[in-house]
Amino acid sequence: MVSATITPIERGTITTDANNIIEGTTLGTAHEPNPDTIMAEGPVYNLVIDHPEATILWDTGSHPEADSGHWPAELYAAFEHTGVRPLEDDLADAGYELDDIDAVIQTHLHLDHAGGLYAFEGTDTPVYVHKRELEYAYYSAKTSEGADAYIPGDFDRDLHWRPVHRDREQHFADLEFVRLPGHTPGLLGVQLDLDDAGTVILAGDQAYTRANYHDGQPMGGSLLWSKRHWLESLQLVRDLERRHDATVVCGHDGDDLETLQKL
Repeated sequence: MVSATITPIERGTITTDANNIIEGTTLGTAHEPNPDTIMAEGPVYNLVIDHPEATILWDTGSHPEADSGHWPAELYAAFEHTGVRPLEDDLADAGYELDDIDAVIQTHLHLDHAGGLYAFEGTDTPVYVHKRELEYAYYSAKTSEGADAYIPGDFDRDLHWRPVHRDREQHFADLEFVRLPGHTPGLLGVQLDLDDAGTVILAGDQAYTRANYHDGQPMGGSLLWSKRHWLESLQLVRDLERRHDATVVCGHDGDDLETLQKL
């Protein structure tokens, strides 16, 4: 166990068709062939982990112009983003400066998670990201294949990349990277063993919301790179939760954000 603290940094809100978050939320029937669309919203947040070995930023959120042209129009239409501000402003409100950050953990490189990397361009701040994620992000952004949620302007920069190569790696005491493929090929979860709060598993977008995790309901097809891998990663996180009596935190769940604020 390590004496570390977690400080949530709120970075705005995303609103989208609930079918993107939970597969089959709204299904037509013979009696109701055209059901009303259900819109759902969830927070975008980053975390500052004050660890004895480093002050670590978990994800960097969306680019400050995500709501005004940085995102492709079709993505902004599908995932409306409000409350977007520069990373440095949101950090300052929480009592941190960019120079306070010793390392960055990028869970993955989607546009609502990697848009703040501009703040670390040209610095020697290590940016941890899984090798599979880095490869897939460039593959997606530089070809007509892959996924649409990668914007080269977010991550194709002069950054001090520190690729994670294995499925589990530890670079800080009692903080372990755990690869959780499914949402993307190289999604990184974090297992953090805290003195006061016990084990906390930052599952990130392995589960967008609690229904994905507790009920085993996958995200919509557009948010899954591989449903088979997602199910395997779900079982891995559930196993870690049982073995460590852990608190599991989902990527865009408002109640989970409140849980983090109370740790």
